[in-house]
Amino acid sequence: MKYDKKVISIAKYLLIIVAFLVLLIKYSEKIISQLRNIGNAALPLVSGLIIAYVLNILMKKLEKIYFPKVSNKFIKKSKRIVCIFLSILLIIGMIVIIALIVIPQFVNTVSGITDEIPIILKNVKNFITVNSDKYEVIKKGLVALHINIDGILQSIMSTASDILNDILNSIFSLMGSLTNGLMNFIIGVTFAIYALVNKEKLLMQIRKVMSAFLRSKSIEKIEYIFHVINNTFSNFILGQCVQAVIKGCLCTVGMLIFGFPYAIAVGAFIGVTGLIPVLGTYLGAALGAFMVVTVSPMSALLFLIFIFILDQLESNLIYPRVVGLSIGLPGIWVFGAIIVGGELGGIVGMLLSVPIVASIYKFFVDKVNNRLSDNQIKSE
Repeated sequence: MKYDKKVISIAKYLLIIVAFLVLLIKYSEKIISQLRNIGNAALPLVSGLIIAYVLNILMKKLEKIYFPKVSNKFIKKSKRIVCIFLSILLIIGMIVIIALIVIPQFVNTVSGITDEIPIILKNVKNFITVNSDKYEVIKKGLVALHINIDGILQSIMSTASDILNDILNSIFSLMGSLTNGLMNFIIGVTFAIYALVNKEKLLMQIRKVMSAFLRSKSIEKIEYIFHVINNTFSNFILGQCVQAVIKGCLCTVGMLIFGFPYAIAVGAFIGVTGLIPVLGTYLGAALGAFMVVTVSPMSALLFLIFIFILDQLESNLIYPRVVGLSIGLPGIWVFGAIIVGGELGGIVGMLLSVPIVASIYKFFVDKVNNRLSDNQIKSE
């Protein structure tokens, strides 16, 4: 009888699994569509948690500075909310300062190029017209090929106008996307503030749930895992920021030494884009070269060579040491994690590979040390 009951119980579970798989396959498109809708709806909350995590790093530092020895109740109660808003203001302030440094220089560069285009086209037209009269070969070639200089220039201007219209349409489309993104960002920031204000309460609720359903040893293991991961990712973010500041400063100093124009603006932009692995360097180099080429094409070429050398120095020496020391991972493992992460997951893989490998490294080192200590105790 017991055997029959076990067989019946297994058969029931198998039928349930098969029915679930059949429904999953049959309604896969609807299920995927609904999951996407749920994901889009939950995106502001997920982004809010990420914002809360990043703000929490800065908030904890400020809470240690914000009247640590004052016993006034009002100041103690206001500590959390004041430090949250100070963290937000500091981040916004840094973004505004960098924007004020970079954007005016970039706008001046673009306006300068725009003003020069008609003059360049006019000079080209005059040069061709004058030289076509002097050199019979050019003149005969132009006539034989039925080349109309005025028509070519009009075609160039028409093409430029079409490109400008496409750019304007793209800007309007981008503005719509930014508006939607801004609303999600505001919801995310609001949720992040709520999560940080009630941080201790939320953690207590999570511990209560774990205590109700898990054993004490399992809770200890989970807390240990989250403790290691949290420390690793927090230190990684701080290390990334330090590395970006170093790279921006080195770029600015190097450009000043070699006499490149727009040193402060380009250095600030290189520092910001330094937070993005690999792609950030290309973005910074492209903008810098675009700004420098308006002054001197040769200087732009030398600037690209300078950025290439700086990037090699930063990637192979500074980044592994600064970020590796901040997360407790040897430089060679940082370098290896970036290469493997980039191959597997692109830019996101590069960004996440270092803290993930650092966490695994920490777990492995702790396991080895525990085994060695246990073997030492047994031998004694």
